[in-house]
Amino acid sequence: MRAFSAIAGTGLFLIAAPGVVAGLIPWLLSDRWGLPWSPVPGFVPVGGVLVAAAIAVLLHAFARFALEGMGTPAPVAPTERLVIGGVYRHVRNPMYVAVLSIILGQALLFSSWSIAIYAVIAAATMATFVKLYEEPTLADRYGGEYETYRRNVPGWLPRLTPWRG
Repeated sequence: MRAFSAIAGTGLFLIAAPGVVAGLIPWLLSDRWGLPWSPVPGFVPVGGVLVAAAIAVLLHAFARFALEGMGTPAPVAPTERLVIGGVYRHVRNPMYVAVLSIILGQALLFSSWSIAIYAVIAAATMATFVKLYEEPTLADRYGGEYETYRRNVPGWLPRLTPWRG
């Protein structure tokens, strides 16, 4: 896939998937972000930092797909190469971790149980998708390279030191 196509496709997928999951749905659950800020001391700054940091990780992870992998995160236009650089040296699923962090950050910002429950549902859905579809697909597509990566980099809780595979 050419660089421009990879970048454009990745950008569209960023809007379509995380934009809906971490943006539109929490926006609707929070009455269009019309809920008051959390009255719980510390929740607003922690939630804000969590959302901001997660957005940075999400954008970095998406860029790696387009520039390193020469493809998109969308199953219909996968990468030509296994993406293992940048944040992917710390965790195999940085996009999902970032999306969940954005959702949890919003739950803190608004002290919203509906957004927190949504985060649990989203996490279960993502974990199921990874186990039943993504991991077998990556194993088939990249073989031993993926298995080595999978053995050395955790799926959900980032390792502190980057893997140098």
